[in-house]
Amino acid sequence: MKPKVHEFKNIKNILMSKNIIFIAALATSLAFASCNSNKTETHGEETEHHDEHENDNTTTLTAEQMKSIKIELGSIEKKQLTASLKANGLLRVPNNNKANATAMFGGVIKSILVQTGNTVSKGQVIATISNNTFITMQEEFLSVSSKAELAQLEFDRQKELQQGNAGALKNLQSADAELKTLKARKASLQKQLELIGINTASLTSENIQSIVNITSPINGTISNVMVNIGSYVDANNPIAEIVDNSQLHLDLYVYEKDLQKLKVGQTIHFTLTNNPGKEYDADVYAISNTFEPSTKAIAVHAMVKGNKQGLIDGMSITALVSLENATVDAVPTNAIVNHEGLDYIFIVSDAHKEEEHHSEAETAEHAHDEHGHHHSEKEEPEHKEEGTTFEKIPIRKGTTDIGYSEITLLKEIPAKSKVVVNGAFFILAKMNNKGEAHAH
Repeated sequence: MKPKVHEFKNIKNILMSKNIIFIAALATSLAFASCNSNKTETHGEETEHHDEHENDNTTTLTAEQMKSIKIELGSIEKKQLTASLKANGLLRVPNNNKANATAMFGGVIKSILVQTGNTVSKGQVIATISNNTFITMQEEFLSVSSKAELAQLEFDRQKELQQGNAGALKNLQSADAELKTLKARKASLQKQLELIGINTASLTSENIQSIVNITSPINGTISNVMVNIGSYVDANNPIAEIVDNSQLHLDLYVYEKDLQKLKVGQTIHFTLTNNPGKEYDADVYAISNTFEPSTKAIAVHAMVKGNKQGLIDGMSITALVSLENATVDAVPTNAIVNHEGLDYIFIVSDAHKEEEHHSEAETAEHAHDEHGHHHSEKEEPEHKEEGTTFEKIPIRKGTTDIGYSEITLLKEIPAKSKVVVNGAFFILAKMNNKGEAHAH
């Protein structure tokens, strides 16, 4: 029996040894797994922390970068800005400041002394016209003038005879009638000749002319010449058009909903639709009380001020009507950026400051724990360059005046937030580059 007991004891010892080895191995595995779990959790936190910093609406700049692109910070201010209303319209010249140069009688154009764009004065000769009728009229005028002189002498003679009871009353009456007829005819011919520019006071048989001048009826600029040399024109056909821009005005068209915002005396800033490089000014002087049949809009008339050079009747314009002043939230216009059709400003993100503070606290606590476990180890602290995080805030842009633009925040921001007032465009560019990098 003793050998069997001894054998049993050996088997028991072997089993106990194996259990101890298994338990030790299991403990080691659990410790390793726990360590890996802690590392994975830490890595997850770091990834999450990194993702927070890679928010599409934020970006971080170092102090050196901010200095390089000249970032300036300011705040949202209260500004008294002049609100404005945008409207379209046309440049117009009143009809009494436009004229056609015409010939009173038909004829052949002998010369043209102006061209489109020339400035002319009232009475200035712009063309000449020839017609044999002019010769006939002058000849008749001289003939009637001579007959009228003889008729005057005959009337005077008959009057003296009648006063001396030596002449018949009928002869006096006949002489009087003849004189009046000739005077009327002479006056008619004189007016006709003066209308075509012939001076009857100096007209004699030696200076009868077949060519007469056509003159400008107003001061202005030649806008069109309708004839050529040698062409025949009928009476009252226009030869040239003259426009006086001194009374140039705007016809703006506004809709009923905006009519109450307008009043006489308001200032208008406008540019030419096809050439917006230069701005002009005008003052509202009249508001129509009827709708335009084609557009259902109301015409607002404004007189153009200052230099009108380059402005032509009929040009299309785009105008801003200055309305009443209002105190609004505003930032410098340069602080606003546009991305994909939406307007934004950038502010210094407070969330970034809180994260930095929290991160520094965790780092200090971690360093303290490490110091407790490794008294003999000395580590150099890792230098981390500080940066400033900027957040993109959506806004609605309003009135722009004196270099400032009204804004309405579309996202709530902390009170007294610092706003980027210079360099916002560069921050947007960096943010867009970051987005493209993430996409790759």
